[in-house]
Amino acid sequence: MLSLLAATVLSCALVVLTPGPGVLMVLHLGASGGRRSSFVFVLGHLAGDLMWSLLALVALRWVRLISPVFFTALTVASALYLIYLGVRALTSAGAPQRATTLGGRQAMLQGAAFGMTNPKSYPVTLAVFTAVLGDRIELLTVATIPLFLAAGLLGCLASGALLSWISGLPALRHAYGRAAPTISRLVALVFFGFAAWSLVHLWLR
Repeated sequence: MLSLLAATVLSCALVVLTPGPGVLMVLHLGASGGRRSSFVFVLGHLAGDLMWSLLALVALRWVRLISPVFFTALTVASALYLIYLGVRALTSAGAPQRATTLGGRQAMLQGAAFGMTNPKSYPVTLAVFTAVLGDRIELLTVATIPLFLAAGLLGCLASGALLSWISGLPALRHAYGRAAPTISRLVALVFFGFAAWSLVHLWLR
């Protein structure tokens, strides 16, 4: 059991470090406003990590309890939210003097919204737990699910803290300061791209 929990910590940590909108947002916040803002965002993001991990564990053990309609609604919400973030990034790129650093409460709320509207987290988290548990799905019970959730959140928090620390490195912040408008436009394009990918994938499914 301990080996499975350790594998869960490591696997979830590696998932968080995989490049995507979440990683980009942490680096963007840290480089523009400092480590505190990006780390608070990471803490808020844990709400989404908790939700998706719980859904993945429940689906592994009791697959019929989750309706496909739920994931369709979240996919649309995710795309709209990414479009909103992309528009904000473009606005700050066009008028960098108006850009403001997110406060603690704002960063946490944005992290929670970001984490909970990311439908890509579900298949990735499901794949992680499937790989870790293998043919030992019977180990998932009402009593053990909290242990796997805690292990997953520990891995996510550790990797998020590492990304937050990297985002505050002087060299990275200096480079960001010199090219902030260009970086903001690239961030916007990435967000728009992921939003389009989500909607196209939903349409073709």
